[in-house]
Amino acid sequence: MHDQIKTFITQEIVQLENPDSFSSDDDLLAAGLDSMGIMRLIMFLEKTFGVTLPDNEIEPDNIQTLNRIIQWVERHR
Repeated sequence: MHDQIKTFITQEIVQLENPDSFSSDDDLLAAGLDSMGIMRLIMFLEKTFGVTLPDNEIEPDNIQTLNRIIQWVERHR
Protein backbone atom coordinates (compact mmCIF):
# COMPACT_ATOMS: atom_id res chain seq x y z
CA MET A 1 0.00 0.00 0.00
CA HIS A 2 2.75 2.45 0.99
CA ASP A 3 4.65 2.13 -2.27
CA GLN A 4 1.52 2.31 -4.45
CA ILE A 5 0.33 5.51 -2.80
CA LYS A 6 3.79 7.10 -2.77
CA THR A 7 4.29 6.33 -6.46
CA PHE A 8 0.90 7.79 -7.37
CA ILE A 9 1.53 10.94 -5.35
CA THR A 10 5.05 11.55 -6.66
CA GLN A 11 4.26 10.71 -10.29
CA GLU A 12 0.73 12.06 -10.68
CA ILE A 13 0.00 14.67 -8.02
CA VAL A 14 3.02 16.46 -6.54
CA GLN A 15 6.04 17.16 -8.71
CA LEU A 16 9.14 16.73 -6.56
CA GLU A 17 12.71 17.33 -7.65
CA ASN A 18 13.88 14.22 -5.81
CA PRO A 19 11.00 11.80 -5.08
CA ASP A 20 13.40 9.29 -3.49
CA SER A 21 14.11 11.74 -0.66
CA PHE A 22 10.40 12.15 0.05
CA SER A 23 9.61 10.67 3.47
CA SER A 24 6.36 9.22 4.76
CA ASP A 25 6.05 12.11 7.21
CA ASP A 26 6.79 14.97 4.79
CA ASP A 27 4.03 17.56 4.50
CA LEU A 28 2.17 16.96 1.24
CA LEU A 29 0.24 20.21 1.52
CA ALA A 30 3.47 22.19 1.77
CA ALA A 31 4.84 20.18 -1.17
CA GLY A 32 2.00 21.37 -3.39
CA LEU A 33 -0.95 19.02 -2.86
CA ASP A 34 -3.94 21.18 -3.82
CA SER A 35 -7.70 20.60 -3.83
CA MET A 36 -7.70 19.09 -7.32
CA GLY A 37 -4.85 16.79 -6.34
CA ILE A 38 -6.70 15.76 -3.19
CA MET A 39 -9.75 14.75 -5.24
CA ARG A 40 -7.59 12.75 -7.68
CA LEU A 41 -5.84 11.09 -4.74
CA ILE A 42 -9.13 10.13 -3.08
CA MET A 43 -10.47 8.65 -6.32
CA PHE A 44 -7.24 6.64 -6.67
CA LEU A 45 -7.42 5.40 -3.07
CA GLU A 46 -11.06 4.37 -3.33
CA LYS A 47 -10.58 2.54 -6.62
CA THR A 48 -7.26 0.90 -5.74
CA PHE A 49 -8.10 -0.21 -2.20
CA GLY A 50 -11.87 -0.70 -2.48
CA VAL A 51 -12.76 1.78 0.24
CA THR A 52 -15.16 4.67 0.56
CA LEU A 53 -13.57 7.71 2.16
CA PRO A 54 -16.22 10.03 3.63
CA ASP A 55 -16.24 13.62 2.39
CA ASN A 56 -16.50 14.90 5.95
CA GLU A 57 -13.11 13.32 6.71
CA ILE A 58 -11.24 15.20 3.98
CA GLU A 59 -9.10 17.30 6.29
CA PRO A 60 -5.39 17.88 6.91
CA ASP A 61 -5.30 15.32 9.71
CA ASN A 62 -6.04 12.59 7.15
CA ILE A 63 -4.14 13.80 4.07
CA GLN A 64 -1.17 15.84 5.23
CA THR A 65 1.38 13.02 5.08
CA LEU A 66 1.71 9.64 3.45
CA ASN A 67 1.51 7.95 6.86
CA ARG A 68 -1.75 9.75 7.67
CA ILE A 69 -3.23 8.76 4.31
CA ILE A 70 -2.36 5.10 4.93
CA GLN A 71 -3.93 5.24 8.41
CA TRP A 72 -7.07 6.83 6.95
CA VAL A 73 -7.42 4.14 4.29
CA GLU A 74 -6.78 1.35 6.81
CA ARG A 75 -9.54 2.69 9.10
CA HIS A 76 -12.01 2.23 6.24
CA ARG A 77 -10.92 -1.20 5.02
